[in-house]
Amino acid sequence: MAAYRASAGPDAGAALVAVGGYGRGELAPYSDLDVLLVADDGVDVRAVAERVWYPLWDSGSRLDHAVRTLPEARAAAGADLRVALGLLDLRHLAGDAGLTLRLRTTVLADWRRGARDRLPALRELVQARHQRVGEVAHLSVPDLKEAEGGLRDATVLKALVATWLVDVPHVELERARQAMLDVRDVLHEVAGRAGDRLDPEQWADLARGLGLADAPAAQVRVRELGRRIAHLSHLTWRRVDAALARPARTAAGRRPELAPLAAGVALSGGEVVLTGAARPGDDPLLLLRAAALAAERDVVLAPPTAARLAREAAPLPTPWPAEARQLMVRLLASGRGLLAVWETLDETGALARILPEWERLRLLPHASPIHRFTVDRHVVETCVEASALIRRVGRPDVLVVGALLHDIGKGGLTAHSVAGEPVAREIAARMGFGPDAVDLVARLVRWHLLLSETATTRDVDDPATAELVAQRVGSVEALDLLLALTEADAKATAPKVWSSWRGGLVRGLACRTRAAIDTGGVPPPVTSDVPVPDEVRRGAVSITVEDLPDGTRVRVIAPDRVGLLADVAAVLALQRVPVRAARAWAQDQYAVSVWEVDATGLDPAVLRQRYEAIVAGRLDSAVSLRRAEQTAALEPTVVVRPEASARATVLEVRTADRPGTVHLVCAALAGLDIAVRSAHVDTLGPQAVDVFYLQEAAAGVLGDVRAAQAAHAVRAALSAVAGS
Repeated sequence: MAAYRASAGPDAGAALVAVGGYGRGELAPYSDLDVLLVADDGVDVRAVAERVWYPLWDSGSRLDHAVRTLPEARAAAGADLRVALGLLDLRHLAGDAGLTLRLRTTVLADWRRGARDRLPALRELVQARHQRVGEVAHLSVPDLKEAEGGLRDATVLKALVATWLVDVPHVELERARQAMLDVRDVLHEVAGRAGDRLDPEQWADLARGLGLADAPAAQVRVRELGRRIAHLSHLTWRRVDAALARPARTAAGRRPELAPLAAGVALSGGEVVLTGAARPGDDPLLLLRAAALAAERDVVLAPPTAARLAREAAPLPTPWPAEARQLMVRLLASGRGLLAVWETLDETGALARILPEWERLRLLPHASPIHRFTVDRHVVETCVEASALIRRVGRPDVLVVGALLHDIGKGGLTAHSVAGEPVAREIAARMGFGPDAVDLVARLVRWHLLLSETATTRDVDDPATAELVAQRVGSVEALDLLLALTEADAKATAPKVWSSWRGGLVRGLACRTRAAIDTGGVPPPVTSDVPVPDEVRRGAVSITVEDLPDGTRVRVIAPDRVGLLADVAAVLALQRVPVRAARAWAQDQYAVSVWEVDATGLDPAVLRQRYEAIVAGRLDSAVSLRRAEQTAALEPTVVVRPEASARATVLEVRTADRPGTVHLVCAALAGLDIAVRSAHVDTLGPQAVDVFYLQEAAAGVLGDVRAAQAAHAVRAALSAVAGS
């Protein structure tokens, strides 16, 4: 390197080496230069270092540098895994090439010698990074370097191979790694700066730089690469675990024994493989058998085995024989072991032999940002969650197949539950289910959102609510299956979706629906009367705060009046407390509201002071909230739902989630002297879905004119903010 030569650096006893990405020759347009000036003991290179660094800084190069003796470099690699990984990729730049060779040889020998002790710590480091950053295949803003399936994982894989304990499919890894490097190069050019995070607005420019058709094609390309690298990483770490579990003297060099598991299938070195007697062309069940056994044991389905079965396996007859259907159910009900096996089936093309319709879901993004995974991964996660609930239902086979197919209709313009029903019916029939089971699977797919949406947006105490659900579900058997699928689907979506609040509402609705199906009558209300404190009976307000494992619950009890709910909503909005869900109802002459909020450390005394200031007129909530409002991203929709209740007028409001939404709605209704008899607030992602059961202040359903006035007033209040 010219800078080293100009510094008069010695030709012996000192060397300038590139490490990390620079050492691998993988620099993107705006990457840093990672360099190390290394010297033998007794060789002083401090003056040389200054003469090397300053010209590079003056040239505008981004430099990450260090100066160490060879023993110091070796010690640093032994103490810090990140340093060790960087030195594994060192490359000679200038100076003593022999010293560079000694450093590389020494570091590599140390890495191999200490691998069995250091790999557990490396795995913890990798897992912590994945937990912190997420996955390239699923993030809305993927990090091409640090996320799971990114360039950092590809580098770690090369380091694992360097231990000689495990191997990876080199051609596949290198192809995916080079393609991801190309993506990062284009990202740097598009952004005009260093960075590894792909923002949503950059997809179109990335597509042009990569020669792809459009932004969706670029997303598919990047997510495919991320998934491929992640799959190789999962597979390799499984092999690391197997290698570390064996005594060191037998960790390599000895052919693993075959342990027969079933006809044509055996376990070898912790992986499910085919036996020598296996004849894929004569056994159409061999692929399902191997997959189910691997998933149930939570071991690797060897990718070469899956790929061979994808090429050579005899096609399954239509309809499937009973054993094939049973194997599929075993696979889907295997729990966490399903994830790795399904990933292998997908990556090797074997999944198309079992479920050709899978391609419509592959790497399909969800429309709602609350989902942490793409549709295909979400479906598999739902199967995993459902496997823990199979003892609650009479047809576990229908539950897990329903979990697999519940989103099969996504990707089109028709509502996915509607579009998915006939597809699910066809698949279930092909799998060999009887007519009754096919109907159950189809019903699960059609109504898999019913319990969750109804419980959070309707008054479950209203007889019309349970009657509607009972009519659509049809039987207690279907209801039990639907309840389990609802829970599995929610848990697979995101951790906060199945909160104690939401779970309680859904189970309460299911309980009332079960009674309605069994008896044909209306069961007692889920919401039982709450004790009214003495201060409330004297005309004051009671505000209590309860800390929960998944949030905070605020309960407000006060003498009922028009506008009360608006004032309570204003209190929470002024405190900038995000409301996840809420329910409000009248209890004799008192009003009760319970709010599930995404905040901690709330002081009930402060909330009460705010409430009293608003009621007394010392605080103008409308002005304060208007000052704090942000522009809404969604135009509000306000609809009257006459079919939802015979006892009240139901107003459904959908708008962008922001502080003050409930206050605006309730204030607009109070201005018309309309009472809110119950309210049901539900927030998922950027959209709030709020439902209000309205009556005239003197009781009674609103007439058509008054209902139209209410809808117009609410729409105007929300639109005024959205347009501000």
